[in-house]
Amino acid sequence: MSYFEAKSIAVRFGGIRAVDDVSFDVNKGEVFCIIGPNGAGKTTIFNLISRIYNVTDGKLVFDGQDFTKMPAHRIAGLGIARTFQNIELFANASVLQNLLIGRHTHAQANLLAQLCFLPSTRRAEIGHREKVEDVIDFLELQRYRDTLIANLPYGVRKIVELGRALCTEPKILLLDEPSSGLNAEETEVMGFWIEDIQKDLGITVIMVEHDMSLVTAVANRVMALNYGKVLAMGTPAEVQRDPEVIRAYLGGDP
Repeated sequence: MSYFEAKSIAVRFGGIRAVDDVSFDVNKGEVFCIIGPNGAGKTTIFNLISRIYNVTDGKLVFDGQDFTKMPAHRIAGLGIARTFQNIELFANASVLQNLLIGRHTHAQANLLAQLCFLPSTRRAEIGHREKVEDVIDFLELQRYRDTLIANLPYGVRKIVELGRALCTEPKILLLDEPSSGLNAEETEVMGFWIEDIQKDLGITVIMVEHDMSLVTAVANRVMALNYGKVLAMGTPAEVQRDPEVIRAYLGGDP
């Protein structure tokens, strides 16, 4: 059985089918990449998985559990975390504070215990801090721990957002255009982090990406979309050779 499955999913906005009968599966420990031109439906699929949008037709299954109608606020608890194309961090908070927000899904103390800061709450806070410090060490963010996000270069902010997602202890990590806004050197570094997340942490990655050099470097399999439909599926090399992908996405004739 596949670790993650999208079965004939579709979503309509008025008369437009932004995603039209799309099916794919992702194996545990895989890096699966979704490519396609602007408007192809890539981020819409992420919004369906995140439960920001409701699926019109089809089914979403993760680790044997149907979560098609699960409320959005329960998705992180299910083990699915996400980054965004446009960085969604608190600019006037430190790196450490932003990463601690990622531990919110694991908070179990009730309001009274938090207000009284009971020993159980104190132990839980120490545990959350230790998990965050592990992520800081993993992503080599030690020098930025107490720096405000507003004072960081863009490339570092992208790593911090990646770190915040890791702080939720995800089983599946959704990366929405992780190379967006990065230069060639920063994109290469991002590729190294994605490989480490897959191999060292054992996290399954589903990625939306435009940069084919990054896709080729990290993806095990690729799905190409156009106008909400699947054009091709296979290894990065197979998909890049597909005539329909060349026409629709790479901008040329086969």
